[in-house]
Amino acid sequence: MAEHVYRLIEVVGSSKKSSDDAVRNAIDRARKTVKNMRWFQVVEIRGQIDQEELAYWQVTLKIGFTMED
Repeated sequence: MAEHVYRLIEVVGSSKKSSDDAVRNAIDRARKTVKNMRWFQVVEIRGQIDQEELAYWQVTLKIGFTMED
């Protein structure tokens, strides 16, 4: 098994639909600039309330990826 070095970034995704959708939005956006993503960790889930209604889900993720040589 090859040894790897990993790096972590932290991103926040949001969605009007659900926390799962917020995670997907964050990963989809990170995919545009980050290569070799391997895992994610949900650090925080929160939401925005507007006029006593749930307006947005916000999910903070740590995304791990392998560094290139």
